[in-house]
Amino acid sequence: MKKLPVIFDSLSQLHKAMGQPAPSHPLISIINYGEAQFDPKDFEQGIILNFYKISFKTNFSGKLKYGQGYYDFEEGGMSFIAPGQLIKMQDEEANYDGMTLHIHPDFLRPYPLSSVIRHYGYFSYSAAEALYLSEKEKATILSIYRFIQEELSERIDKFSQDVIISQIELLLKYANRFYDRQFLTRKAVNNDLLTRLEQLLEDYFNEEKSLVIGLPTVNALADNLHVTPRYLSDLLRNLIGLNSQQFIHEKVIEKAKEYLAKDELTIAEIAYHLGFEHPQSFNKLFKSKTSLSPSDYKRSLLN
Repeated sequence: MKKLPVIFDSLSQLHKAMGQPAPSHPLISIINYGEAQFDPKDFEQGIILNFYKISFKTNFSGKLKYGQGYYDFEEGGMSFIAPGQLIKMQDEEANYDGMTLHIHPDFLRPYPLSSVIRHYGYFSYSAAEALYLSEKEKATILSIYRFIQEELSERIDKFSQDVIISQIELLLKYANRFYDRQFLTRKAVNNDLLTRLEQLLEDYFNEEKSLVIGLPTVNALADNLHVTPRYLSDLLRNLIGLNSQQFIHEKVIEKAKEYLAKDELTIAEIAYHLGFEHPQSFNKLFKSKTSLSPSDYKRSLLN
């Protein structure tokens, strides 16, 4: 019988499974997985945490399976996992040294952060899209973890939650800043991804896959590029100022202009070749992007 993923609904359950003392607060805790006592074989089918997991790994020499790929974290860095995601840990010799912050959604509920945290896109990134930190950035992040850890080890009072929430907000804002820096410093890698995306779309239309499959989707393109849809959108926004859907629309319009210039197909036929179910949808998109209807654009080429 196939094993199912192990689901953890509470921090207490996780601490027990990791051979750690019970958390001092039921809704927030920090674990150093390098000190945890657990057998990875017990979690071969993966684990699902019904709380947030923000990991700062100083020397992650193991591998973590996310989706269909295995990703090596030897450089160290940060990863962000939202509640309900499947995580698989491989390699029983793995060294998971570092600090992992677990936050139950109920801890955030009385605060605006409860809804704001959903807008931090990196919670939708895969392990391959981890945040790699400079030494100075590591020191900044580590200081926040230590502050939270110290706060949790002190006597918890009516101010504790406010203080810890402010530190979590600071941690997330720094992560936002450092990811923005990473998009810039890894420009060569990111430009390569952009080139592959452009080629993917070019092949998609040249091979007329759109006639069979329809318009290209963000999810399908991200899957082909082995990145998450959110990471692809954030990367494109940083590189060219467009999200994934806007980028696809730009390429659709470019291809439409090619067809219109050749004057071999009717406007309805062009719409179907591009993957639109209805010509009216094509007309509407084209006009929104060019301020001209396809017919008017076609006529403008003759002037």
